Parts: sequence; C-alpha cells; structure tokens
Amino acid sequence: MALNMTQIGSLVGTPIPIESTSTEPTTASMNAAAVWKTPATNLRCQVTRSEVIENGLSPPMSPCRSPVLSGTGIRPDLTSAAQAFTTEVENEYVSGGKTKKEKSGVPVYVMMPLDSVTMGNGVNRKKAVNAAMAALKSAGVEGVMMDVWWGLVEREKPGEYNWGGYMELMEMAKKHGLKVQAVMSFHQCGGNVGDSVTIPLPKWAVEEMEKDPDLAYTDQWGRRNFEYLSLGCDTLPVLKGRSPVQCYADFMRAFRDNFKHLLGDTIVEIQVGMGPAGELRYPSYPEQNGTWKFPGIGAFQCYDKYMLSSLQAAADAANKSEWGSTGPTDAGEYNNWPEDTNFFRKEGGGWDSEYGEFFLTWYSQMLLNHGERILTSAKSIFDNTGVKISVKVAGIHWHYGTRSHAPELTAGYYNTRNRDGYLPIAQMFARHDAIFNFTCIEMRDHEQPQDAQCLPEKLVNQVALATQKAQVHLAGENALPRYDEHAHEQILKASALNIEGSSDETEMCAFTYLRMNQDLFQPDNWRKFVAFVKKMKEGKSANKCWEQVEREAEHFVHVTQPLVQEAVAMMH
Repeated sequence: MALNMTQIGSLVGTPIPIESTSTEPTTASMNAAAVWKTPATNLRCQVTRSEVIENGLSPPMSPCRSPVLSGTGIRPDLTSAAQAFTTEVENEYVSGGKTKKEKSGVPVYVMMPLDSVTMGNGVNRKKAVNAAMAALKSAGVEGVMMDVWWGLVEREKPGEYNWGGYMELMEMAKKHGLKVQAVMSFHQCGGNVGDSVTIPLPKWAVEEMEKDPDLAYTDQWGRRNFEYLSLGCDTLPVLKGRSPVQCYADFMRAFRDNFKHLLGDTIVEIQVGMGPAGELRYPSYPEQNGTWKFPGIGAFQCYDKYMLSSLQAAADAANKSEWGSTGPTDAGEYNNWPEDTNFFRKEGGGWDSEYGEFFLTWYSQMLLNHGERILTSAKSIFDNTGVKISVKVAGIHWHYGTRSHAPELTAGYYNTRNRDGYLPIAQMFARHDAIFNFTCIEMRDHEQPQDAQCLPEKLVNQVALATQKAQVHLAGENALPRYDEHAHEQILKASALNIEGSSDETEMCAFTYLRMNQDLFQPDNWRKFVAFVKKMKEGKSANKCWEQVEREAEHFVHVTQPLVQEAVAMMH
C-alpha cells in the first residue's frame, strides 16, 4: 500500500516531545520531518498521557456509523467510497444476530499530539490533523483523545477561559464521525529532559506558587516540583481566593457549558487529571534535570508545609506525635534500588514495621482523598450529560518483583507483597462510577530488564483483578509508541481480560493507542494498525480466525488507499 504519509512530517513545523506526560522516562525530543519518532533510549518504561474509554456501561456502538468524510471537501467519488467502506465495516460487526450495541469487542481510540492546540489557542498543523482524522476513521477507529490544557485555556486570568482551538478540534472530530475522550489536564506539560513543548500551569497559579513555594510538591531535600499543585492544599483558598479543587471544578463546569452541544454524542468521556502526567499519583520520579532515571525507586513527596501539617495531625491522632515531623529518613534517594535502603529492603525494612504501616497508610490515603474530592466535583458537574468519567493510574512495574514495591510506594500506591494497593483505588472509582484507566498494557515481562524485576504483565493482571472485585470498568493504553505485532498481540491478550473468574463477555471497555503521528501512517505500520483495530473490534468471542481478519484488513487498506492518499495530498 502506497500511503506516503511522510508528508505529515514535512508539514509539521514545530518539534513536539515524544511524551511529556509520562510515568517513565521521557527521552529526547524530535524535530520537523522526524516528528514523533520512537525515543532511542529508555524505551522500556515510558508511560504516557492518554485517554480512555468509551461508555463502559453499554458496549460501544460500531466505530463507523457516520459517513467517513462528509463535509471534508474531499472528492465526491472518494466520499462515496468512504461511505461504502463504512457500510461494509458496520455490516461486518453486526453478526451472529447481535445488534451493533450488543456486539463484543474493544473500541480503539488514538491519542492526539500534545500540542494539538497552540499557545495562541489555534489548531496546530490543521491540515495534517484533518487528514489524519480521516485516515483513522477509515481504519475503523472509534475516536481520539485530546489533552485540554488548564495552562492554555485559563492562562491569563482566573475565571477567563479561551476554548478557541479546542472548539475547532472538537468540531473537526464530529465532522469525521470520531468520538472524543477529553482530558482535563491540570498538570504542566513539559519540563522533562528533551521536552520541546512546554505548557506550564496558568500564569496566575504559578505566581501564587512562587509567592508560596509550599504549594508545590516537595521532597526531603527541599526540591520543589511545579508539575502539579500539592494535594496538601486541595481545599485551602490559596489561588487568589479559590482552592485548587474549586479551580478544577470551575474549569470543568466551564468546559461543560461551552461544549454541552457535543457532550454524550461526540464527547463521550471526560478523563480527570489528578496529578503529574494527568495520573492519580505523586511526582515521585521526576525526570527534570536528571533528578530521576529508570529504574530508580523515586522519593516521597510530602515535605511541603501543608502535607507535613496533615502528617503531624495523623500522628497525633495515633498517639505517635513523634512520627509527625517528617517522612521516612532512611528511604534512600531517587535512583537507589530497594536493597540500597533501610526502609525498602526486603529483610527488616521499615516499610514492614509499625511506623511504615502508619506512614504509608497516611500517604496513600491522602492520594485517595484527593481523588475522592475531584471525582465528587466531576460527577456532579457532568451528571446527566451522557459522558463517562475516567481516571488514569500509572503503570509502575519496575521493582514489582520485590517485597516492598518501592517505586509504587513513593508514588502513593500502597501495594506490597502483603497488601493490594489497587483495590482501594478501584473501590474509590466504583463509588463515583468512574472508569479505571491503566497503562503499560503492551509490555511483556521478558522484554524488561530482569535485574530490576520489572513485571508489567503481572501488574496488569493484579489491576484487572482489583477492578473486577470492585466492579469498575477497566480501560487500557500502551505506554510506548509500538507498531509491531508483538505489542499488538500483547494488547489483544491483555484487553481480553482472561483472568480467573472472568466471563466470556468480560473485556476492557476501551483501548487508547499512543499516538497520532508520522510513524503510525507509514505503509507497513498502517497495515498492521488496521488489522490490529479490526482484531480489537472482533473481541475474544470472535468467530473468525486471525488470518481471515488480517485478509479483510488488507482489503480495507486497499479500499481506503485512494481516500488516505487524497487526505495526505491535502496536507501540502
């Protein structure tokens, strides 16, 4: 297939980062025609910004129910071909007496570039994005995920919102018949090594952080992190008379009011950012200035005055006042390994002591309380709008094979050899009917460095079990840009949720693919991607063998070749 999607690269004028919202090492940025290339180093563990789901309670409808390119200005004969293709795809998924609503399978979304909206509130690389959306629709993709940056929309003054570029992007997605997962991105984009796109928090919020540095997460050495406001001040009026949670709620309410005509139809999911990289976690492994490198254990982030005040109150309540003045002092540094430290070592480590239990319970509960507060707001704001709420949880799989699970503990997940740290998170999501979005779905244990006891498959399985117990929907995403069939097969395997006690109907409610970029549209990668989307749509109850699905995918690639070529030609 002669896709010739390389024109996307030449169109893209500004460099963008491989991933600035990562749970793991974000490596070098790329430029212009080489945009979006997979990073050359630390490929194992980049967990990315992403977005999830379709409506988890009722299985998603067919990915192609509206004409693929209606109103796009593409040649009428190609529009006809697209409509014929759409019909063919829809017919294929209405099989075995099932209606489209009842079909099994996992809908696939694709993440958009982090800088899809410019600092001037316009759409970046508009023609390329339009053509790429047309191509994704032709592949049977359900929709796209986009970051809605707090630092762009409410940049200048509190309560003044500029939705300019986002309105245009949402309408573009609607025109192509794509659904949207909108991420309320309350964190900073950029700031890590090699990032070429930086979107800081709103200017007025940064001003307040500069006046009161304790509004920023802080480690035991006094290093401040400006990626996200410390949850220690969640309910305090520290942002020009409003609390951080009030600011987040006001932003979400303004989003709802401005996009109400698209909610539930085009915009089907709101993913609520709750920390760095949009994830419910502490910034325990910051890459900025080389502070942390994979597979270091990270460091606790509880040393701003607001967090310490809460810790002291918890210690007093436990009649252990002496435990309240500081966090663990023997937990090592960012790049230590568990056995390098007294706190995390397997034999006699502080994590397994009475003090360790007290501290880790408090630290993880603070994170759960943060999620609870924001979800309470989000649920009330988006109630009866037809959208699902989701939350992203980081896939911290390094040192997972150790007893203490040190990197998970510093990030706020109280998960050890003796304790399930993901069930309380899933139960909290269940109270608010929120989707649990998890990453590193494409990773296989044997691909990771064995000395660091990385076990992503086991971690994904644990999370799947936790969501099943809590009866919440699970959605996934890949942590790194992967175009190979090994990664696709692992995603298919993980998304089927073939775990003990699961039924034949149990599958992830959606999968979000990293990311819309030049590499995705290279002919060989595109062919594999179309087959992957079809396999995900077939689901684990499919009657067809994979060879048949792949043959049909080749057919669809061929059928849509003129459509894609025409779309690409528009990008000059």
